[in-house]
Amino acid sequence: MNKLTKNITNSIAQNIVKKFTFALFATTMAFSAWAISLDDAKQQGLIGEMQNGYLGVVVDSPEAQSLVENVNEKRKNIYLNLARKNKITMAQVTALAGEKAFSKTQSGHFIQDAAGNWVKKQ
Repeated sequence: MNKLTKNITNSIAQNIVKKFTFALFATTMAFSAWAISLDDAKQQGLIGEMQNGYLGVVVDSPEAQSLVENVNEKRKNIYLNLARKNKITMAQVTALAGEKAFSKTQSGHFIQDAAGNWVKKQ
């Protein structure tokens, strides 16, 4: 490879690395700005506790939906382990989890009533 070809190849490689680094940085920053904590989402009224022990979306938004999906997946794994360990059904575990979640929910945060409506806990 002659010197000119080597310089061009190095220049192209450096340009690709710079673009990749910028894209990675931009993606990371966008995700950080987009991400919302569970407490913030509850405080803002975006999500609430359902009777089945899972979270639900009160105000439809991509960030609320993503948060609910992530937390519910973790909860499901915990519930499955509890059901196996205690030799009870998932329905029993989720009913107990729903009761516990309701009791722990702060006043002013959303819970889902028996009819499926979102109401603020008093």
